[in-house]
Amino acid sequence: MSNLTFAAEAVVSLPAALPAADNPSADFSDTPWWLSLVKALLVFVFLLVNTLLVIWFERRVIGRMQQRPGPNRTGPFGLLQTLADGIKLALKEDLTPKNADRVVFMAAPAIAGAMAFVSFAIIPMGPTVSMFGHMTPLQLTDIPVAVLLVLAVAGVGVYGIVLAGWSSGSTYPLLGGLRSTAQVISYEIAMGLSLVAIFLYSGSMSTSQIVSAQKDLWYILPAFFSFLVYVVTMVGETNRLPFDLAEGEGELTGGFHTEYSSLKFAMFFLGEYVNMFTVAALATTMFLGGWQAPPGIAAINDGMFNQGWWGLLWFVIKLWLFMFFFVWLRGSLPRVRYDQFMRFGWKFLIPVTLGWVVAVAFIRGAQLGYFGDSSVAVAGRQFPVATLVIVGLIAALALGVTWVWEGKQAEKQAAATAGEHPEEIDPFAGGYPVPPMPGQRLREPSLAIGSGAGTPQTVPQTVTDKEASRG
Repeated sequence: MSNLTFAAEAVVSLPAALPAADNPSADFSDTPWWLSLVKALLVFVFLLVNTLLVIWFERRVIGRMQQRPGPNRTGPFGLLQTLADGIKLALKEDLTPKNADRVVFMAAPAIAGAMAFVSFAIIPMGPTVSMFGHMTPLQLTDIPVAVLLVLAVAGVGVYGIVLAGWSSGSTYPLLGGLRSTAQVISYEIAMGLSLVAIFLYSGSMSTSQIVSAQKDLWYILPAFFSFLVYVVTMVGETNRLPFDLAEGEGELTGGFHTEYSSLKFAMFFLGEYVNMFTVAALATTMFLGGWQAPPGIAAINDGMFNQGWWGLLWFVIKLWLFMFFFVWLRGSLPRVRYDQFMRFGWKFLIPVTLGWVVAVAFIRGAQLGYFGDSSVAVAGRQFPVATLVIVGLIAALALGVTWVWEGKQAEKQAAATAGEHPEEIDPFAGGYPVPPMPGQRLREPSLAIGSGAGTPQTVPQTVTDKEASRG
């Protein structure tokens, strides 16, 4: 059975029951305030250590992809190279441009760096565990609208970018800040729309409750299109290749952080990588079951591997799979053009995601019985008739739109190429031989060249002794 067929079956057979209340399922009643501070410190250290590792990992993997060595001198296997680079940044001279607004210039990297850490507070990294004699979830906090908090904090983080570009008092940082801000805001819209399907399936915006709702089925299957949209938007949101358009070396130098050096630049650098972990952790939570073990492993010994500290292991593995995806993209794809990227976001991604949200709303309504309770048995399983009809209509509509779009693209391509290349060409017309395009005829070159008066004149031919001997 193909993945698409399996995903469609998951859509129509998803349980229709919604949670009774939109309250977090994580229980923080046995978590004193000092334990919350300890967990906040552990989350901070976790992100810092993982940032040090992922920079080393990225350079090693891309080095292998490009058939060259990565860092291998500082420390065993080059593991201390990132630490050495951080010390080097701290010892560099901290420069401030003459025309910069000094207060805003210093506040911008602090805003960008701090906002990157705040979003990780609502990510569930594991189930309830015992810490210092207290039973507490491996999560700093949770609220009924936790996912909206992540989107709100990401919006605040944009201020760090635009303020950095404006306060530098230079042209390239200003253009880079405006470009980066427009890009991040544009793709935040599509990112938020892609998560609406998860809210509809789980009936909650609480991250702990969304993870609990995926106990039987990860949402990557019924919300496969939302997952694809989120993957695109999370790369655009973090300004990573192939979407790092705010840092085009040939256009804007370093973009919004061109004028920054020393630890201020390090804060932007740190914020970028922590943002990568944040969007990867949110993808793990929303689509891959969060800290829960894969389905086959989760069934072993009555869910033994879904208890205790095992959840942290599965969470970290899923997190690093996304980090490898980030690295693989950077080593494989070239940077796209800015106007193409923005056109893709506004004219394709956002309208299509809106249509997908409407489709998911109809599917959930059918599963909850708003269009009738009749069902049909297929392969021993009961499927609501209304859900099957809606899924069929959506599939037919998608195929029809794709067929019409491909036909228009083919017509546009044919119109663009019509008359571009003549049927017959002179390969020596420009003074040097030019090969014909497919479908073109060659015009045989003439042996006569025109004199000044326009009369043909035979080209003199000289025969060497060697040619004469060969006849």
